[in-house]
Amino acid sequence: MDKFLVVLNIANKQSNLGFGLLALMTAGGEQIFSTVVFSCPCNELNFIYGLMFLLVPGLALLLLGYILNKKTWMLLTGLCQGKLCSCKWLRAAVTVLFQINTTALVAPFTWIAVALLSGNYYECLMTGTKISPVQLLCERNHSKVPCENLHRFPCRDASVPQTDREDVLLALKAQSQILGWLLIAFVMLSSLLLTCLARCSSPISYLQLMFWRAYAQEEGELIESYTAKNAKELAQRNLQSFFSQKQAEPILTPSTKDWEKISSLYKFSTKGQFYSTLHRYVETREECDDGMMRMASIASSESADDHPAVLQFVDDCTIPV
Repeated sequence: MDKFLVVLNIANKQSNLGFGLLALMTAGGEQIFSTVVFSCPCNELNFIYGLMFLLVPGLALLLLGYILNKKTWMLLTGLCQGKLCSCKWLRAAVTVLFQINTTALVAPFTWIAVALLSGNYYECLMTGTKISPVQLLCERNHSKVPCENLHRFPCRDASVPQTDREDVLLALKAQSQILGWLLIAFVMLSSLLLTCLARCSSPISYLQLMFWRAYAQEEGELIESYTAKNAKELAQRNLQSFFSQKQAEPILTPSTKDWEKISSLYKFSTKGQFYSTLHRYVETREECDDGMMRMASIASSESADDHPAVLQFVDDCTIPV
């Protein structure tokens, strides 16, 4: 689990390299899984057994991708309070959810594509069905004996003629590999089209996008270290005050409203050149007469230009290179 978290963290920081590593680990895991764990039962359970191994691990990887993505919890935290559920917020949430899905779907698609290319799950699955294409494969020599034992084909059963069995399994493996390559082509083409659409609609330059990405990465790393450092200082002060039974020294911490302001969804707007909600918070606050800091007046209905995902929600997210 720790190693998977490290890889997911890399994927969040370096989209191209991270997605490649994540896909490579998923492909390696599928190969080990199919060799060590998978064993077709060669009975009436072939269809269900093969389908479970083909789809359920992909579903598990998808859910794990949602769980380990910090943007999922940024989106859901406080949602049940109802104060964030406006039409503007819902539009923003749809874009964030699209970005979350983009990252979470890498591992499931990789699993299914590699499983289809190997063909083991598909062979087991299809030999447990009674659909006409499979029946035509095994009946092309006008012999009904092989079809009666179709579920035994993956186990190399001696009761089935070897020539008939090998021909059917080769045909099924070819079908599986064709589906696998079609899935890979569909994913790559969709990714290319979405990236091109986002880039060609961008109102800012490529170099500014790179700067934005570098800033988002550095801010994400520093906010974790600063949060841990200040939390440690507060915990140490409280423990020292408790054990020494002395008055604790005051430590200034952000208010709940301040935390909400820097945790909200941020959407690109050409009216203000802010690279995150934290950046906007720092640039728009004013100092009061008593030395404390307060937020400057900002209309909540401030309009933002609707730009594609390449410019939206840069807080702790990846911008494809």
